[in-house]
Amino acid sequence: MKNIAVLGSTGSIGTQTLEIVREQGDITVSALAAGSNIALLERQIREFSPKLACVFDEEKAKELRVKAADTATKIVSGMEGLIEVATIPESEILVTAIVGMLGIRPTVAAIRAGKAIALANKETLVTAGHIIMPMAKEHHVPILPVDSEHSAIFQSLQGNEGNRIARILLTASGGPFRGRTKEQLKDIQVEDALKHPNWSMGRKITVDSSTLVNKGLEVMEAKWLFGVKAEQIQVVVHPQSVIHSAVEYEDGAVIAQLGTPDMRLPIQYALYYPERRSLSGKRLNLFELGSLTFEQPDTETFRGLSLAYEAMERGGNMPTIFNAANERAVALFLEHRISWAGITELIEDCMNGVAYRKNPGLEEILETEAAVYAYIDGRRRE
Repeated sequence: MKNIAVLGSTGSIGTQTLEIVREQGDITVSALAAGSNIALLERQIREFSPKLACVFDEEKAKELRVKAADTATKIVSGMEGLIEVATIPESEILVTAIVGMLGIRPTVAAIRAGKAIALANKETLVTAGHIIMPMAKEHHVPILPVDSEHSAIFQSLQGNEGNRIARILLTASGGPFRGRTKEQLKDIQVEDALKHPNWSMGRKITVDSSTLVNKGLEVMEAKWLFGVKAEQIQVVVHPQSVIHSAVEYEDGAVIAQLGTPDMRLPIQYALYYPERRSLSGKRLNLFELGSLTFEQPDTETFRGLSLAYEAMERGGNMPTIFNAANERAVALFLEHRISWAGITELIEDCMNGVAYRKNPGLEEILETEAAVYAYIDGRRRE
């Protein structure tokens, strides 16, 4: 019987994690954490009976304490609550499905407590990979990727320990605007950006996919997860989303993981690694598919990807500046306060305007995030 805790249980990855718990029947859920969706969290508490549940918003937590007063679940809140969920003694694995840099501190705490990390929070490695990966090694904690692309790379590495990677082929669907020109993208609306052609994801990550910022974040994450250099990671646009990513070895052999677009597969692989379990859902039919196509990414139109490579090359706190600027820019776009093109414009502005730090510690990373938000707020008041 496995025992898990889930940060971000009401989001896309969190709910699909609990689908696997429901289907497999041999996982106990010790703790759950959500941002503010207490209606869904209450239902999850009643179904899975965790010992602990966290609502980040304290006012919402007070409300949930009343609603769930007849259960045995303890309700906590804030960052202290997230850390309590991440380190609950009963759990073996922490699923980090929370969005944003909010996930860094709980992940650090979980690693120090010896928990395996099923990682779906890109920002943790993007901004603090130089801290997280050595810490995980020191505490003998596995970092098990949940993103479909990183899971595919991880799966393609199995049985090849000690063999040198020539390059990683990181696939991208191209998002909903693949093939469009800058002129055609001038009047993009929020509703357009939220229509992903292949994947069902949360609002923020769906917008990130439309700008290719998400792929840029994945490139940075892959660097830390697999110990490769920027020039060893090639992004390949693959509209069918069947090849989820691949590894080319030094002898020229390319090993890939294929499957239908279903996030439950990488989630389940992380939860049960190295075991594979039966999973319901559609199977890949190559005859139905007919063909697979590949394109180079258009980094002129979709500047988010080229800016990500630039941030990764510059290092230091630049990936944090890139990430924090994108988080705020996407929030402004979803509120209809800036244009779709304005997302990458704001990222570039912050990369040029926020103070650079060469080797930031955890506190400096969080200070950089605050500095980015202050810079954006200042620019918007001008």
